[in-house]
Amino acid sequence: MSIHEEYDKIFKALASHVRRQILDTLKDQPLTTGTLCGNFMHLDRCTVMQHLKVLEDAGLIIAERRGRERWNHLNAMPIQDIHDRWIGPHAAAATAKLARFKRSAETRSEG
Repeated sequence: MSIHEEYDKIFKALASHVRRQILDTLKDQPLTTGTLCGNFMHLDRCTVMQHLKVLEDAGLIIAERRGRERWNHLNAMPIQDIHDRWIGPHAAAATAKLARFKRSAETRSEG
């Protein structure tokens, strides 16, 4: 799978507000699928499990079987990769432009 296909899976997974809520729920600790289903009472168990499958396919969660339970762990590395690839560089470029604009405006107001 190409890096572009991997990013597409990540962005697709993050496009759903329910999946983002699931990731937020897993931020502090891993949870069982049953516990997650209990946190999303407005969804049936099958729907929650479908969302978990999309997140797992995108590498955003890692599932671990312990006996009859499935523990879901957040894997923040793909999100960090997106930040490093796009958000960080774009934010730095935007900040640099704003700094240049500020200096230019200050120079004009002094002159």
